[in-house]
Amino acid sequence: MAYQLYRNTTLGNSLQESLDELIQTQQITPQLALQVLLQFDKAINTALANRVRNRVNFRGSLNTYRFCDNVWTFVLNDVEFREVTDLVKVDKVKIVACDGKTPEH
Repeated sequence: MAYQLYRNTTLGNSLQESLDELIQTQQITPQLALQVLLQFDKAINTALANRVRNRVNFRGSLNTYRFCDNVWTFVLNDVEFREVTDLVKVDKVKIVACDGKTPEH
């Protein structure tokens, strides 16, 4: 089973809203909508693992961290993100990191 983290992105939310509308108008079943979401989870995880090659460096002050169910969560304050010539500064950021190399993903 693939991680479901990306369902809360703009793309994932739009997909879920469209599926909900199709269910309400009885154009698809809830079971088919669930299959579509599961396929979305697999596809987005595969695409990010295989197609994205950009690197971003960041630096900030660690506020809190947690490791639970093989998922790291970090909350950082006063963070600077750098990519080649671009610099972005934010007051606070939450980073969720999952192991992308486990056999089930």
